[in-house]
Amino acid sequence: MNAEAEIAELELAKIRGTLCMTNDVVAAWESVLHACKAKFLALPTKVAPILATETDVVVAKDYLENAIREALTELSNYQPSIDPVRTGSVTQETTEETAVVEQPKRKVGRPKKGRTIIV
Repeated sequence: MNAEAEIAELELAKIRGTLCMTNDVVAAWESVLHACKAKFLALPTKVAPILATETDVVVAKDYLENAIREALTELSNYQPSIDPVRTGSVTQETTEETAVVEQPKRKVGRPKKGRTIIV
């Protein structure tokens, strides 16, 4: 199959909504994960004043569980601003873009004992 036919097939798949660009999918997932992070990092600020005065463990657990369920419900309705199926256009240049470029791995966690970190 020649390159023009492949490009035409990619264009058709894009129109049908069965093809999406890798960078658009990554951007959409980054948006979703950012929303999750923000929602869950806001929970302590929201629930701490109520839980600080609560003496009944069952009531505190129920309140915390309800706050988490509320956050999850809001996140389940989250719509990222990027629709991977609707953005971008398939051209010869963008088909080369879809190759996944491996990012260098970052070290996560605490350093091992005896090792110093130079910043």
